Amino acid sequence: MKLNELRDNDGATKSRKRIGRGIGSGKGKTGGRGVNGQKSRSGVAINGFEGGQMPIYRRLPKRGFNNIFAKDFNVVSLGRLQTAVDAKKLDAKKVVDATALKAAGVIRREKDGVRVLSDGELKAKLKLEVAGASKTAIEKIEKAGGTVKVLATAAEAAE
Repeated sequence: MKLNELRDNDGATKSRKRIGRGIGSGKGKTGGRGVNGQKSRSGVAINGFEGGQMPIYRRLPKRGFNNIFAKDFNVVSLGRLQTAVDAKKLDAKKVVDATALKAAGVIRREKDGVRVLSDGELKAKLKLEVAGASKTAIEKIEKAGGTVKVLATAAEAAE
């Protein structure tokens, strides 16, 4: 077999249906769109339009709000930290902070800081500098012989 002899199996590719080419083609007149009128034209966006009646999304009251000051933390579990230490991606002797976690591939990007949660077991003695940690996570880290320093986030430090 040579490169110039390569080709698809018979019937592997179907030729496209030519629409709007007369009634005999099976896709003539309305071109598969079903109706004449507004819906048969291009550039129609009538989702949510209720024929002049007040649409439901305007009849119903708005609820809730979006807090623009909310912090978005990277959540990291103790089990994930232990996995990174076992894989020799995290150095247990150095300080573990957001930059070290990013370099190790534990988090993808540094958001408003890292928050450590207590899922999993931790055997390594880690020195953590994070934006937050749960009580049980702090207990587990200190039980393993490590320390936790909770940092003020960049926004709090600016105030």
